[in-house]
Amino acid sequence: MRFMERRSFLKNLSVLGGSTLAGLPQLACSMSSNYKMGLQLYTIRDAMAIDPIETLKKVKTMGYEDFETYGYDPNTNQIYGFNVNEFKLILDNLQLTTTSGHFAFADYFNATEDKLKWFVDQCIQASKILNAPYITWPWVRPEQRNAESFKILADLLNRVAEQVNAAGLGFAYHNHGYEFERWEGNSGYEILMQLTDSDLVKLQMDMYWVVHSGKTPKELVKEQPGRYVMWHIKDMDKVTRDYIELGKGSIDYTQILPDPVESGLEYYYIEQGGNYAVNAMESVQTSAVYFKKELQHLI
Repeated sequence: MRFMERRSFLKNLSVLGGSTLAGLPQLACSMSSNYKMGLQLYTIRDAMAIDPIETLKKVKTMGYEDFETYGYDPNTNQIYGFNVNEFKLILDNLQLTTTSGHFAFADYFNATEDKLKWFVDQCIQASKILNAPYITWPWVRPEQRNAESFKILADLLNRVAEQVNAAGLGFAYHNHGYEFERWEGNSGYEILMQLTDSDLVKLQMDMYWVVHSGKTPKELVKEQPGRYVMWHIKDMDKVTRDYIELGKGSIDYTQILPDPVESGLEYYYIEQGGNYAVNAMESVQTSAVYFKKELQHLI
């Protein structure tokens, strides 16, 4: 969005308040739920890069009310091309929320203690401005996917969690599939569960990767009850095992969803990282329709 357009929009927000969506059709949820329907914004990253405000308006009409962010730049204090304070104003006036952010912790795996603390402080400040209660470590680089590096990772997670928790926020680790590979008799998942403090380091379960790895969400929740405070929900193509729209793939979420209370669930986010039938916006529409009809009442 060009600077003058953005400045004009922000000025209008301050005058119009929450009326900016007047006239836009809203899709009511088919059944009540204890949670807002969430979306990981990485799913629609192309649209967010072109016009984040219009994109947020559109996904709100689909029923999405809460988001997990990505892409925060600690050097400029910007996200999606806006200063964090500006982005919070946009969310407020669209009556939307963000409850977690994926931050680039992998860039600081080998950083000095001072540099890591600085980065975590920037994440904390941004999260507080956005009123997002969780900061999430989302990724481990390929060269760090081994037993020794995961022991280092466990220590890093504990240290970051102490800093985040001391600031009044929650901290979580997001899994992929590599955590369940066997390394020297252990898996990365087992190393993290053994060496991280369960009171400090919470978990965000990516259910696609859990199923992809041969595990089940219920199995993991049974092993770590109360610790899986967030879920990522996405489906798996029946042939390629790639991502796909909810209801189009091989994961029967009506059977595998854990009990939210036993899980410790606070927030969930629908996600699809690629392999869109047409484009990302149509895919999140398809997933929203299926989720509200078939799954929302189970959570």
